[in-house]
Amino acid sequence: MQNDDDDDNQDGSRHQEMLLNQLQNCLGYQFNNSRYLLEALTHKSYANEMQLENSFGNERLEFIGDAILGLIISHILMDRVQDCSEGKLSNMRAAIVNEDELSSLARSFRLGAYILLSRGEEESGGREKKSILANAYEALIAAIYYDSGFTATFTLIEKHCACLINEVIEKGYYRDFKSRLQEYTQRACNAVPRYVLTMEEGPDHGKTFESQVMIGETLYEKGQGGSKKSSEQDAAEKTLNHLLSENI
Repeated sequence: MQNDDDDDNQDGSRHQEMLLNQLQNCLGYQFNNSRYLLEALTHKSYANEMQLENSFGNERLEFIGDAILGLIISHILMDRVQDCSEGKLSNMRAAIVNEDELSSLARSFRLGAYILLSRGEEESGGREKKSILANAYEALIAAIYYDSGFTATFTLIEKHCACLINEVIEKGYYRDFKSRLQEYTQRACNAVPRYVLTMEEGPDHGKTFESQVMIGETLYEKGQGGSKKSSEQDAAEKTLNHLLSENI
């Protein structure tokens, strides 16, 4: 006769399998060996808390994933941009392979919901931390590379980063968040964001500003900075990440 603990374990396994299938569907890739996927999603805090083997966790995968991602983006840029110097190509690659863009990409797949974190990291908002999200995406790239090889990884990265690559090639490697948010909302919402100054405090030599994004009649994220412009940039970045995570 099966006891309650066995039932709970089976329910937990089925739930984990369901979540992993959801993520693979979002990514557009099905793993042959699910251990690679599980390892890519295991943050070091969880590995330590659960006393897993020292080599298990996504830090090592992140290391190789960063190199693979940089190589593939470089390859794509070299093929598509024929008249750029090495310096401009490097800047274009850096505009794609960076924490801001990779964390935004991770949010578009709702990757934060699938990462295994310790209780402490969970309580401190780890699922929304840029570094954790970006690192997990790089670890996933390495996991796919080990699971299926370079060609499959190249195809997937080319698909995931297509919009960003096109944007960087067409409009230059430096894009501020206000410009990117405006382009996104015009395309997705047929609206232009506005910025409302919600706070200004402190002495003249050290003021702090807070601005909030409004799209149509809806208020979105607030941002802070040492100038009105920087607070608007911060608010635009947070709002863009929010919209991407909600697939609006």
